[in-house]
Amino acid sequence: MTRVLAVGYGAVCYLFFLVVFLYAIGFVGNVAVPRSIDNAVDAPLLQALLVNLALLTLFAVQHSVMARPAFKRWWTRYVPPAIERSTYVLLASLVLALLFWQWRTIPHVVWDVQNQPARLAVWVLFWAGWAIVLAATFMINHFELFGLRQVLAAWRAQPEAETGFQATLFYRVVRHPLMLGFLIAFWAAPTMTAGHLLFASVTTGYILIALQLEERDLLASLGSRYAAYRQTVPMLIPRPARRRKAPLAGGTITPAGHR
Repeated sequence: MTRVLAVGYGAVCYLFFLVVFLYAIGFVGNVAVPRSIDNAVDAPLLQALLVNLALLTLFAVQHSVMARPAFKRWWTRYVPPAIERSTYVLLASLVLALLFWQWRTIPHVVWDVQNQPARLAVWVLFWAGWAIVLAATFMINHFELFGLRQVLAAWRAQPEAETGFQATLFYRVVRHPLMLGFLIAFWAAPTMTAGHLLFASVTTGYILIALQLEERDLLASLGSRYAAYRQTVPMLIPRPARRRKAPLAGGTITPAGHR
């Protein structure tokens, strides 16, 4: 019964994540959702700034604190390891849902691309960013990233196999293609309002700080293997290909630290 509950819980958390992820695309792009970044709750400017910053801060704190190994070691004293990842995904999705629900509109237009070919190009970038995000999750282990692999391992009563660290596809171009995809999607706005600019700026700052923390954890757990990876692959901005050093030749390294 415990294993059935774990699998059911993991599946529910994953489905809720999928709904929130799809809503996030509509929210950022003002596409097909009832409340979006530029069509949300009306409020005076100061209130809108304070509420939006509080929502973004809440997400950043939850997302980063729960991602740290020290927190995970403490957390799994109370939450079974098999559902720890699913619980993380559930809480992150709930915080995002709260942000979507309570976001305040700041409608002042910062830029508006009027030229139709240029506007279309920005939309292509927007969708490409989200495609990179989704594709990057499968280039590591999508189902492990969102907790399903762990609950299925518990269902089979088998120890969870170590995924390892492999630099595959996008991860041979940049170390964090998942975050690069988010940055592209957040900034590719044919009409950029002050509210959207606030969202993109704060999330960009958060991503840059969070990546420093993540890389510190990866260096601590993987040591020289990740250090060699850092020397050959840039963090976010692709650069012309060059001959790779020996530590990456076997393709046995994969970024498993994404939260």
